[in-house]
Amino acid sequence: MSIRPVKRLIQSKPTLEGAGVHLRRAFGFGNTKDFDPFLLLDDFRNDVPEDYLAGFPWHPHRGIETITYVLAGTVEHGDSMGNRGAIAAGDVQWMTAGSGIIHQEMPKGDPAGRMHGFQLWANLPAALKMTAPRYQEVKALDIPEITDDDGTRVRVVCGSFWGKTGPVDGIAAEPIYLDVSVSAGKRKTLPVETTRHAFAYVFGGAGKFCNASGPLAVPTEAVKWADTTPPVEADNRSLILFDRGDEVTVHAGDDGIRFLLVSGKPLEEPVAWYGPIVMNTQEQLQQAFTELQEGKFLKV
Repeated sequence: MSIRPVKRLIQSKPTLEGAGVHLRRAFGFGNTKDFDPFLLLDDFRNDVPEDYLAGFPWHPHRGIETITYVLAGTVEHGDSMGNRGAIAAGDVQWMTAGSGIIHQEMPKGDPAGRMHGFQLWANLPAALKMTAPRYQEVKALDIPEITDDDGTRVRVVCGSFWGKTGPVDGIAAEPIYLDVSVSAGKRKTLPVETTRHAFAYVFGGAGKFCNASGPLAVPTEAVKWADTTPPVEADNRSLILFDRGDEVTVHAGDDGIRFLLVSGKPLEEPVAWYGPIVMNTQEQLQQAFTELQEGKFLKV
């Protein structure tokens, strides 16, 4: 077994999206090769309704899948295919934009005015860029949760982990999307297939992710990695990009740690990207925007 070294530690950055929603972007736009097949991760956490109620009015997507995971409040949605609904705390919505969809997402806070969730973009391979769009909406009770002997809790949003399989299926990138909680002071090792790109996003507590590079090449009982300098300390709203290996090891801090652990098989295809549309060539990208202007964007 080989522990994945920490390749990069990133603090999510404040940004404005939609009609003026204040959120934090962990990664997205620019060079996202190290995250392939993922393109973007936004953390929309806010307890000031004026900073999020304007929402994300009607806008197009093509060539990607968007994954919205809500922890507090609700997100009301509608689309050009006539779908309407709302996802609430613990729910997940997986939208395959495919050949094209126009939709809106309008966040509503809980009774205390709090809104919290994540949106992850996954790229579609060239062969599926123009597939028919679809929605998968999953309620919180249908997402399996595993509690290990040491109290570690894992919600399996997508993919298979520890013998459980998440309810979202048929996703091109074959992602594994986990919501992991490790109790205070506990050390936990989690398997991740070597062939996948993987990252963690911490949104509660703090902890150390074992860095197997340099002096931490082979952590053993004789080498206390958690006491080795320099430790990699990751706190709230930190993103940890991992290098290759087949497991991730974390040591939770005094208040425990909660994080998303996401991995996927890289597509290794060219990316032509502008705003909400992601294709493989500039010609395809231009065609998409031309079709949008001419009213020919929607294929279904």
